[in-house]
Amino acid sequence: MNTAPMDRRSFLRTTALAGGGLVLGFSLGRTAEAAEVVNAAQSSSGSTEFTNAYLRIGKDGSVTILAHKPEIGQGIRTSLPMIVAEELEVEWSSVKIVSAPLDQAVYGWQGAGGSTSTPGSYHQLRQAGATARVLLIEAAAQTWGVPADQCRADKGRVFHDSTQRSLPYGELVAKAAALPVPDAKSVKLKDPKDFKLIGTRIGGVDNPKLVSGLPLFGIDQKLPGMLYAVYVKCPVFGGRAVKANLDQIKRLPHVKDAFIVAGTRDLNGLMPGVAIVADSTWAAFSARKQLNVTWDEGEAANESWTAFVEKAVELAKGSGKAVRKDGDAEAALGKAAKVVEAEYVYPFISHANLEPQNCTAWVQGNTAEIWAPSQNADEGRNLISTVTGLPRDGIKVNVTRIGGGFGRRLDNDYMAEAAIVSQKVGAPVKVVWDRTDDLQHDHYRPGGYHRLKAGVDSNGKLSAWHSHFVTFGNTPDKPGNGAGLGADEFPGRYVADYLSEQTVVTCNVPMGWWRAPGSCSLAWVYQSFLDELAYAAGKDPLQFQLDLLGDKEFPAPANGRGVPFSSKRMKGVLQLAAEKAGWGKKLPKGQGLGIAAYFSHRGYVAEVADVTVTQDGTLKVNRVTAAVDVGSQIINLSGAENQVQGSVIDGLSAAWLQQLTYENGRMVQSNFDQYLLLRISDAPPVEAHFLKTDNPVTGLGEPALPPLAPAVCNAIFAATGKRIRELPFSKADLSWT
Repeated sequence: MNTAPMDRRSFLRTTALAGGGLVLGFSLGRTAEAAEVVNAAQSSSGSTEFTNAYLRIGKDGSVTILAHKPEIGQGIRTSLPMIVAEELEVEWSSVKIVSAPLDQAVYGWQGAGGSTSTPGSYHQLRQAGATARVLLIEAAAQTWGVPADQCRADKGRVFHDSTQRSLPYGELVAKAAALPVPDAKSVKLKDPKDFKLIGTRIGGVDNPKLVSGLPLFGIDQKLPGMLYAVYVKCPVFGGRAVKANLDQIKRLPHVKDAFIVAGTRDLNGLMPGVAIVADSTWAAFSARKQLNVTWDEGEAANESWTAFVEKAVELAKGSGKAVRKDGDAEAALGKAAKVVEAEYVYPFISHANLEPQNCTAWVQGNTAEIWAPSQNADEGRNLISTVTGLPRDGIKVNVTRIGGGFGRRLDNDYMAEAAIVSQKVGAPVKVVWDRTDDLQHDHYRPGGYHRLKAGVDSNGKLSAWHSHFVTFGNTPDKPGNGAGLGADEFPGRYVADYLSEQTVVTCNVPMGWWRAPGSCSLAWVYQSFLDELAYAAGKDPLQFQLDLLGDKEFPAPANGRGVPFSSKRMKGVLQLAAEKAGWGKKLPKGQGLGIAAYFSHRGYVAEVADVTVTQDGTLKVNRVTAAVDVGSQIINLSGAENQVQGSVIDGLSAAWLQQLTYENGRMVQSNFDQYLLLRISDAPPVEAHFLKTDNPVTGLGEPALPPLAPAVCNAIFAATGKRIRELPFSKADLSWT
């Protein structure tokens, strides 16, 4: 074998365990310190152990693969280990999956967000499995005294076909562990045509526990002597507690303590509040009902959504900060054959996680152990260190399965609440939010207002574009999380005379990443307006988009600036979705097809919605057809279909029903009877078609959501002639004659 000495950037390490097993580990970290952690440490028993193992093979042949990313329902706890198992040549039924500890010095970022888990891990995990396979084959070859290239691995064994000999992995691990690790460049990965596992349907590894109700989630955690707490915040964002009837609360049955927490001014961090600690969740919730707090509501008490919109309308009439400026948009609009103007508006909405925010914390002296359903646990550790004064290295975080994240759990305010309460009472504490907490103290998807004006020429082509986006931020001129607009937002770069402007309105609403941040709302505006322009041009909306895309390609720029974009890939999904949905077929009045496409988080997705609207305005979404290009491989077909279908349902629920009323600095809705979610009876069948292209593999948690809202709204127009320019569209009168 071609071998190379280990250096700080090497990703693999192999050692012998006390039991004679093989452990393979590699670092996804980007620092020299990360590589130092990879070095094996000699234990007192003389065995060599490894702190960042991704793969363990025991002398009994058992194979354990460590899942290093949080599972939030995107299926990553199944799909990432599948990559290792594929290259390792083991049967899936023989693999055990366990969670890796939180150690970003070893594993790199152990968060889940931005559909990054797959593209950030795919190649390294293939190398991990392939390197183990190479070592095991070499061990067998040396055992038999034959060349390694005459041996092959399959189903957890190494075979020498010419002599009909084979050995199970378990009998080879001791020898394999003593071999030098091959240079990563010399390890040959499998040809994708030989994949046996990748691309098949594999059920989620946690499914048996999920359907039987076994504890998996943060809210399931229990510790000996654990107390239970609620953390009550001011209804107005940023408000603080001045005084409360704490003595009365402390006298209530089963209540252990109650106190005011000063908190911080960080709207996404530890907000001021009142903690009530009891010996059960019920006791804490019951005591809360008798809590009376005098709040200093602060400046946010003067804010409202109505006032925001009124201000946005006025601001949009003027000039904003230029996000992109090409040519002379105003001059080109003056020459256009037809000019279309429109205003689009959408509200703040909640993540509406099924599992409310919760965290269990046990602070003891200068150390703490945390059990949390976090998408970004290392940042949670940083936040806890900041608010408690504990050394960061003394805080251990155990990441549980997450009952819905959608970006909300990239922030970790609930972790800080649990830690600060545990520190005060000196006992393990579980903090649990109720549904009202979750809706009224979310970190919301930002609302927005768009004023658009565009022109088409005499040939029906888009010739000029001017848009002004009024968005929101917590500090002047800085959009909130997911509230910004990029310079390369389509159709930017595709229109010679193009002006895109942005104005930020400062507010006190906490904002957070919401599934497909930015794209989740911008796609509705831009793809709906392009549909308007197609009809104004007298063109079929599909053909209008294909003509606009043309043959322009924007590869990843060498300087790292700008967003890569492929017209070929976008046209591919548009054409596939149209074909599968029967685009162009004649439909009766009241039924319509709408199409939309979007590039989001490295993925290209087009969707066609088929809707029927009765004359009295009752809407039924009959079917959604999705065409998806997320690269050369679909790792887990079952999980991929699940993500597309879930994205469509999530997107439809948000666009059709979800709205929060912001008045006097507070959100009014308190539960799902007021904040409506899509019901099963209204959920359409979803067809997912995957277009494999010769491009890097990427994730699927987000790309399929953005095109849904515009596809449905465009279909409503095709069915009724009515445009939807405000969300949720349940507010619109869809009746027709």
